[in-house]
Amino acid sequence: MIAAMGTNRVIGKDNDLPWHLPDDFKYFQKTTKGHHVLMGRKNWESLPHKFKPLPERTNLIITRQADYKAEGATIIQSIQEGKRLAKDANETELFIIGGGEIYRIGLESADRIYLTEIDSDFDGDITFPQFLSEEWKETSRVHHPRDSKHAYAFDYVVYDKK
Repeated sequence: MIAAMGTNRVIGKDNDLPWHLPDDFKYFQKTTKGHHVLMGRKNWESLPHKFKPLPERTNLIITRQADYKAEGATIIQSIQEGKRLAKDANETELFIIGGGEIYRIGLESADRIYLTEIDSDFDGDITFPQFLSEEWKETSRVHHPRDSKHAYAFDYVVYDKK
């Protein structure tokens, strides 16, 4: 899983991000490049047209709509189906990239979380799910200070399932 969240766990508002952090966007691109990315339909629809499909990635969209079409992406009905497709393609790391409901469903089967923890609360309507600290171990943390391009300080944190 890969996500960014505020200290109050907010990850989105009105189908958009409530912050602009260019270096976190670059981190997302670098980390997921060359991999399968799995997202919900609403998350796909929230992407700017110029980023559809996310370039240099295999885009998987999970939806209950049997006739849903998304040019350049593969439509799936479950996270398990996405995992099967990724495994069949010899994928080394399948990324669940949101939104909120997909994170909640995917948390149980995830073994790593790349989480950008932003040092601020945000007004929003979508949150990242709680996960139990006794089930996860922080294996990496890199701080990014607030600067002229970033209104908030944040940390890139990696959690691995114990």
